[in-house]
Amino acid sequence: MTFILHLFGVLCCLCSCAQSQNISGRPDAVNIGAQFARNSTIGRVAAVAVVAAVNDINNDPNILLGTKLDLKMHDSSCNRFLGIVQALQFMEKDTVAIIGPLSSTTAHVLSHLANELHVPLMSFSATDPTLSSLEYPFFVRTTVSDQFQMASVADLVEYYGWKQVTTIFVDNDYGRNGISSLGDELSKRRSKILYKAAFRPGATTEDLADVLIRVAMRESRVIILHANPDSGLVVFQQALKLGMMSSGYVWIATDWLTSYLDPLVHLDIGLLSTMQGVIALRHHTENTRRKSLLSSKWSELVEDSGHSRFLLSTYGLYAYDTVWILAHALDAFFNSGGNISFSPDPKLQEISGGGLNLEALSVFDGGWQLLERIHQVNFMGAAGPVKFDSGGNLIRPAYDIVNIVGSGLRTIGYWSNYSGLSVISPETLYMKPANRTRENQKLYDVIWPGEDIKRPRGWVFPNNGNELRIGVPDRVSYRQFVSADSETGMVRGLCIDVFVAAINLLAYPVPYKLIPFGNRKENPSYMELINKILTDFSAHRNYCFFSAYTGEDTRSTLGRFVIIIWLFVVLIIQSSYTASLTSILTVQQLTSPITGIDSLITSDDPIGFQVGSFAEGYLVHELGISHSRLKALGTPDEYKSALELGPSKKGGVAAIVDERPYVELFLYQNPNSKFAIVGSEFTKSGWGFAFPRDSPLSVDLSTAILQLSENGDLQRIHDKWLTSSMSPTNELPSDPDRLDVYSFSALFLICGLACIFALAIHACSLFYQYSRHAAVDDGAALPSSGASDGSRSLSRRSRLHSFLSFADRREIDSRRVSKEKEAALGASVGSMGGVSFTSSGSGSTTNSC
Repeated sequence: MTFILHLFGVLCCLCSCAQSQNISGRPDAVNIGAQFARNSTIGRVAAVAVVAAVNDINNDPNILLGTKLDLKMHDSSCNRFLGIVQALQFMEKDTVAIIGPLSSTTAHVLSHLANELHVPLMSFSATDPTLSSLEYPFFVRTTVSDQFQMASVADLVEYYGWKQVTTIFVDNDYGRNGISSLGDELSKRRSKILYKAAFRPGATTEDLADVLIRVAMRESRVIILHANPDSGLVVFQQALKLGMMSSGYVWIATDWLTSYLDPLVHLDIGLLSTMQGVIALRHHTENTRRKSLLSSKWSELVEDSGHSRFLLSTYGLYAYDTVWILAHALDAFFNSGGNISFSPDPKLQEISGGGLNLEALSVFDGGWQLLERIHQVNFMGAAGPVKFDSGGNLIRPAYDIVNIVGSGLRTIGYWSNYSGLSVISPETLYMKPANRTRENQKLYDVIWPGEDIKRPRGWVFPNNGNELRIGVPDRVSYRQFVSADSETGMVRGLCIDVFVAAINLLAYPVPYKLIPFGNRKENPSYMELINKILTDFSAHRNYCFFSAYTGEDTRSTLGRFVIIIWLFVVLIIQSSYTASLTSILTVQQLTSPITGIDSLITSDDPIGFQVGSFAEGYLVHELGISHSRLKALGTPDEYKSALELGPSKKGGVAAIVDERPYVELFLYQNPNSKFAIVGSEFTKSGWGFAFPRDSPLSVDLSTAILQLSENGDLQRIHDKWLTSSMSPTNELPSDPDRLDVYSFSALFLICGLACIFALAIHACSLFYQYSRHAAVDDGAALPSSGASDGSRSLSRRSRLHSFLSFADRREIDSRRVSKEKEAALGASVGSMGGVSFTSSGSGSTTNSC
């Protein structure tokens, strides 16, 4: 037992010594660098936040366990060349990590240096999505990538139903790559960038005005502005002068705008007046404990830095968290036995010499180990949870969506990569299952430019004087739908009237020109016409069958005295109908075995189609019918001739597959023929006008056509062109083989006469009985009445009343007699058992008439 205790004591001493050696192995200080541009809004805020974070870490005994962070700061003044030189100066002093740079362009250059010397480059503001961890493993982005910001912009565009946007951006890595990412996100949502307007860094006011003039000439009115604050603010000022901040325009600014406005203590009303109605994005940060502590002492920190007063922004929070990320990673690095050491770079040794002190640049031996610890950090920072995903991005990317109205910024919702657009904060939605359905995407109302509360259409016709060129099939047959006059060039028809009526309903003018297409010898191919406007188009039409069909229906009823006659009539009607229907069905089966598209496919009969129609390609490619079975028909006369010949004769067909409007017009023009529609429609319904994919005009024109349908104009246009095609002589005559009401007129006449005759006999009998009843009543009243002869006379009105009362009373007495007869019949039946029953009735209750 004593031996075991001694052994345990030795082990404890060894562990204590190992731990003390590990702690004592930590350096007293670690050199870190920070690069800012103090003349920028983000740089001023970030510099104060980084200094505050270093002080908090150095004064916290729970982190780094005595090791201090030795911060070296350089001001690059937004000069990229100075940024490169300053980074080299950091490397000469055995710096283990660099916080910065601010710009994505500088980050691209310095990332190559970081990769070579194995020094993590931790940027809280370089948002270029192409700064990936695969190409630049030592570039650590401690803010949200523009990949997510552009996804939020694309979701906004989709939410409001816009299909095309215009982008204005600074022509550098930050601008180009951000807009490229936006294009990718829009394409996922079936939208696109119509026009990219780039301007050079440091562009003058005149340069930006020229860019805006080119943008105004385009049709898109949804403008995405991705720039720097110095140039972005000028864009808004020039846009206001050019009338581009008026009603109908949509401006969406990326987070550069809020990063400039948020630190301002007092918002300039004049500045805000240039951007009324603009939608802007801001990095969303949670209300954490560290954020509250930093905000509470922010004013003192700014005063200590010697700057004029400004507020804390989201980039300041990311800068503060960046230092804490490095501290946690260094702590884990030291705990795992890591140490700070540097080795000469062999590549630099080969090119040493000259005026450059390249020998001073060395490789951080523990760079990869420290980088791994950075990617493994997990804590609650000032901006929210700090953790990296497998792609090196911070988890839970989210943005506030704000609307600039009046003298301030109003939050209209949020966007997160988890739940999309919502009026509920992302941290609340993270506690619920993800739901990115269309119905769940919501935002508060927006005040658009021009103080308009109605969602802008998002596009207009470009101001380049070009007309909307519309290809029109110059048809040879069925010219009621569309046709072109060879002499005047005028295009008319049902489709043209519908298009013109819909265009007139739009709230804006649409200049257009109708261009006939075809050789005027046969109907042009719709596919060839559509291929002139679209590269990828699919259309659906109604297809129908032609065959024979007839049918009819009749009903009847009546009763009492003429029941036998009515039964006789019904018997004749039923027999006639059965015989007629049997004959009709027999004729139908004999004349056309085609009952639908399935029976047509399985047969070997020839099939007709209209020249230039979609039916040919549909039958061959979709239904798999051999092309040898198809016969092209160009005119209604060819339709009729082919159907009359039938499949058994040369040139004939069993059925014709065509679009429903043509079928109906053919039937109108041939009412005496045994042709009809057989089977159900087997494609999606609808005629329409073909536009290029995602054309903004298609939505407005579809809405106008629906309005035409609702107010009845569509039907009136239909009647104008199709109903008028039927002359009075073409009215459908009654079919002699079909039964109708007139076929039974003689039977109905016999039934009517029988009813009238029965009613007449009944009325005469009733009047005769009433006259006898009135005579008896008058005779009984004479002895006891002292009235004169005139008082015994009844007026016509009283006689009519008396007659009606007599008829009513007679009906009641008739019912009573019937009941007494039934009772007497029951009594007679009861005496059959040997017992006799007699009635005591000496008086009768029956009144005799």
